Amino acid sequence: MLTFIGLGLYDLADISVKGLECIRKADYVFLESYTSRLSGTSVDEMAEYYGHEIRILSREEVEVDPEPVLGLAEEFHVAFLTGGDPMVSTTHIDLRMRASRRGIATNIIHASSISTAVCGLSGLQNYRFGKSCSLPYPHRSWMPLTPAGVICANRERDLHTLVYLDIREDRCMTIPEAVDLLENLSGKSGFSLPLYVGVARAGSESSVVAAGDAGRMKEIDFGPPLHILIVPASLHVMEREYLEMFAGL
Repeated sequence: MLTFIGLGLYDLADISVKGLECIRKADYVFLESYTSRLSGTSVDEMAEYYGHEIRILSREEVEVDPEPVLGLAEEFHVAFLTGGDPMVSTTHIDLRMRASRRGIATNIIHASSISTAVCGLSGLQNYRFGKSCSLPYPHRSWMPLTPAGVICANRERDLHTLVYLDIREDRCMTIPEAVDLLENLSGKSGFSLPLYVGVARAGSESSVVAAGDAGRMKEIDFGPPLHILIVPASLHVMEREYLEMFAGL
């Protein structure tokens, strides 16, 4: 049995009662922390609270060689933990399909997700979001071009874009860093981005939401991770008023 359990947005308190009970009953517990992570707690604190040893999985151990997870799930109850909601990431969808092909029973215990939380925090209407994209750090001379294409396509359809920021073992991309990268990309691609909305530490009592142009976003201290960015399309009157009230637009 392989159960995918969402941990929510920020800290230990975000997990559901159902998810917590499932973890405590599991034979083995794995944590995938490269697509998202709980920045309001640590793995040691999680293990103590859940009452179970937790093994951290790398990207390769999930996407390339998940045999240790699937092999155990053929005989035991395995809990697979993810930040946010499990099936937002295609990585987790692929793993569930692999398990099913091997005859392994699977289950999903959902939790709050940043993809829906940003709507409440920003006031941007959920049905006006187009395709999302990820913004990785550049590597040497390589610069990702996909985000620019996604944002352009969404803007042509007057849709907002949710931009997931890179998460590394040693650092997490900040909103000012992301704005710098997108300004560079948009300049090379021949379009401008007049407005951004940044969200930091969604789900915490210290969350920060701010809207403005590139200059304003670079001046704001968003504080510790995790951060996420929205590139809005045109604003409905209610969206604009909400951002004025809660994001300093």
